[in-house]
Amino acid sequence: MAFVSKFHTPAFIAVIAAAALTTLTSTRAAAEAMLLIEADSGKVLHAENATYPWYPASITKLMTAYVTLHAVKNNRLTLDSLITVSANAAAQAPSKIGFKPGTTVTVDNALKMLMVKSANDIAYVLAEGVGGSVEKFADDMNAASRRLGMTQSNWVNPNGLPDDRQISSARDLAILARAVLREFPEYDMYWNISAIKLGKKMMRNHNSLIGRYAGADGMKTGFICASGFNLVASASRRGKRLIAVVLGSQSSAVRGAKAASLLERGFNTNGFQWISASLGTVESLTPISAEPPDLREEMCGKHRRRPAAEEADEEPTTSAGNQADPNSPTAFMLSSLAPASSKASSLLAPAGGHVNPIVVYAGPAKNSADTQVAAARSKLDKAAKTAAKKPDTKANQVAAAPAAAAPAASGQIAAAPAQTGTTTPAPTPARVAAPAAPGQIAAAPAGQFAPPPAATTRTSSRALPAVSETPASPWMSFAPSAQAATVPAPLTAVPPAPKAAAVPMPRPRPKNTAAR
Repeated sequence: MAFVSKFHTPAFIAVIAAAALTTLTSTRAAAEAMLLIEADSGKVLHAENATYPWYPASITKLMTAYVTLHAVKNNRLTLDSLITVSANAAAQAPSKIGFKPGTTVTVDNALKMLMVKSANDIAYVLAEGVGGSVEKFADDMNAASRRLGMTQSNWVNPNGLPDDRQISSARDLAILARAVLREFPEYDMYWNISAIKLGKKMMRNHNSLIGRYAGADGMKTGFICASGFNLVASASRRGKRLIAVVLGSQSSAVRGAKAASLLERGFNTNGFQWISASLGTVESLTPISAEPPDLREEMCGKHRRRPAAEEADEEPTTSAGNQADPNSPTAFMLSSLAPASSKASSLLAPAGGHVNPIVVYAGPAKNSADTQVAAARSKLDKAAKTAAKKPDTKANQVAAAPAAAAPAASGQIAAAPAQTGTTTPAPTPARVAAPAAPGQIAAAPAGQFAPPPAATTRTSSRALPAVSETPASPWMSFAPSAQAATVPAPLTAVPPAPKAAAVPMPRPRPKNTAAR
């Protein structure tokens, strides 16, 4: 008993609490952040730690490209403008192109090198060429974040090299990716380049989905030891475009497989997505106030077989199908997707296939990129005008006028006219009850207690409820659905029934008390 009592002291309880806190912290550091949204609507299909702060690493360059294209769109410079490599840019750590100070390159070629090679020196070249200095360009990046509603993001450099002040989240990066696709559709060519060729050297895109996952068309990867392997990926199928964000994966192969799995589940909803709970839009996700997880030891510690790096694309994918532990006290997951039906790594074609690299170079433009973008913009405008001319059969469908109702036969209920979009049906004439026979109780008029026709008749405008009619996530709230309740139709006035004749009741027999 003395032995047992020692373990009920406050000191022992404090030790247990400290151990639990340590486990909680390590679990949080090991968790991943994942998010899947629709590019057009911003609707969230899956969210896992999506609002947890994270180091963006080289996904920062997606914001660098966004600010640069805004400058081009505002005529501050053109894609064919020459920008110069400074000594500060040339001194940046790898990954890099390695141009010497004083070298000039067009904005177009710099963007291609930035997105494919993820060149840190080229990010500085663009920042200094657009903003005049890295500090002023970082101010432009933060101004863009505020404009887009990226409330968890802060930028201090254009390339994502380690800096504890440079923070974002899966939520914010998805907002950024969506803005890039929606605001600059004529620049789509920059997001899905499979490889570039500089002189005799060919450099493949670090995004393992490009050319290997059906429909993949962008966007950007990132890695530093503190963040793990990050990826923002987009893909399109059958007119539907999705954006997946994966942060904190164990390797580049794992992040690619997980992004492919998310996208595949998003495309395979089979038209029954309205059944699942609505998770809202990406902007409506509530940010979490916390410190970003530091994965330095996990990603770059001595236990690794080889140093983790962005170029390590051939790492085994044995854990590619694993998700962050949903039972973790720090894992926050919402999903309207069905479970994966196949192994994540099987969704990607084998690596190392043939690619057609785009040639990049230093110096003036050989072929005007501005002309190519103008042609792409003209093509998009033409497609938009063609689509506008086509009638929208669903939106413009007009219900046929109701046919005149035939007169009701004697003792029958007149047929109600067809519904024409009004919310309250026309009153239904009631049938008048016949007088009761002598000795009978008068019958109630037919249909007096029946529900109105509108309560039992399905309208023909659609057979299934719309997505907006799905209830809020049951595990998020117990509040009633925001869908307006249907107002019942008023009761039809019924003429009073004729007074029934009195029914004579038999007299009760006298009780035989003597028999008791």
